[in-house]
Amino acid sequence: MRKITTIIAIAALSLSSIGCDRFLDIQPEGKIIPVSVEDYRKVLTSAYSKYPLHKSLTALRTDEMNIDENVNEFNIYREIAMWKDSNTDQATAEFPWVSFYSVNFYLNQIINEGSKTMADSPEKKQILAEAYALRAYLYFDMVNLYGKPYNSATAATDRGVPISLEIDLEQVLKPSSVQEVYDQVNADIAKAEGLLIEEKQPSGINYRFSKVALKAFQARTALYQGDWNKALNFSEQVMMVKGDLSNLNTATTAPNHFASVESIMALDNAFNIAVQNVSFASTELTSKYNTVTDKRFGLYFEKNGSKYKVIKGGTTDFRVSFRSAEMYFIKSEALLKLNRLSEAKDTLLKVLKNRYTPEGYTAVQNQISPMNTTEFMTFILDERFREFALEGHRWFDLRRANQKKIIHNVNGTEYILQQNDVRYTIEFPMSAKKNNPLL
Repeated sequence: MRKITTIIAIAALSLSSIGCDRFLDIQPEGKIIPVSVEDYRKVLTSAYSKYPLHKSLTALRTDEMNIDENVNEFNIYREIAMWKDSNTDQATAEFPWVSFYSVNFYLNQIINEGSKTMADSPEKKQILAEAYALRAYLYFDMVNLYGKPYNSATAATDRGVPISLEIDLEQVLKPSSVQEVYDQVNADIAKAEGLLIEEKQPSGINYRFSKVALKAFQARTALYQGDWNKALNFSEQVMMVKGDLSNLNTATTAPNHFASVESIMALDNAFNIAVQNVSFASTELTSKYNTVTDKRFGLYFEKNGSKYKVIKGGTTDFRVSFRSAEMYFIKSEALLKLNRLSEAKDTLLKVLKNRYTPEGYTAVQNQISPMNTTEFMTFILDERFREFALEGHRWFDLRRANQKKIIHNVNGTEYILQQNDVRYTIEFPMSAKKNNPLL
């Protein structure tokens, strides 16, 4: 049976590439040991830089895009668009597994060893806080890829993902429940909260966690767990510090740009160039926009023959993990679930005023005004579809909302993801299952 040894060995070897000669000295235990805060900052930077590109792959499973059959990379991604997770072609890109646990190794090294070897200082606290926060973020992403959507009634028995918190070469990866993973996520968030020093990170290094980024993460986690009071509270806390919205009537870049006034944390390459090159926007997505009054359309899409290419990604300039508009959406949804319909509408309208022309905004106000709770919930989800297109939200929104039926046409064949299809939970990669039968 293959164990976590291979994963740790891969990660340990890669530590030698982070640019510090001391890391080339192999200690008697077979580990590579950083010592100072400078050393551990380099280890943490490596963890950030190696964070997986899974959100780009999830986009291929959604109703946001269609795969382009005329590009060379078509065979790498076609089976993802077919929702074929079992017995895949060897050319098919796998959803990340080892890379998640490699990053996890870095973070465990910082948390377990760095806490002992780094001299006490504000820098030490900040590094440890970021490590806890990034580990929480990692398991949150993993459980939302490979575990069922959070349901308080079944989470304790729903299969999640393995949790590895120690540097143990004999550790066997056994899946924990969805509830256990969320409990660990929240425990790590609490640890980070007690240690964080930086209120906000400056543009350029805002791939790192800060106090406001952690609050944004707490708001999202509460939303996914259906804890509406916490989602409301955390989103409001974020908006007090980072509530600016980009006015698309005057802005020249999309609001998911790392230097946007909305950017809170810019880690994820949510729509990378490889997936951008092999896809085009679905008509289901583009038809959701009013192309005359919705200013997002021109910033998000570009005409390419009879189709539209997505242009709000494809470079590292569009790395995005959290931005302020998401907090307005979370607050609006939480208010709605708490039966505060009027406040929910007012909250979302603050975003939409910055997305539509004045005439378009008036029309949207009139559209929203008579809506009841059910109708407005549908409207929120439609606006999330428009606002966060190709930012890594859609697959997770579909999972937690209605798990709708989706049809993809690949090479002239129709493939269907049925409503509530079991494939809304991605299977553990075949390579992972071969290496560990406990998966």
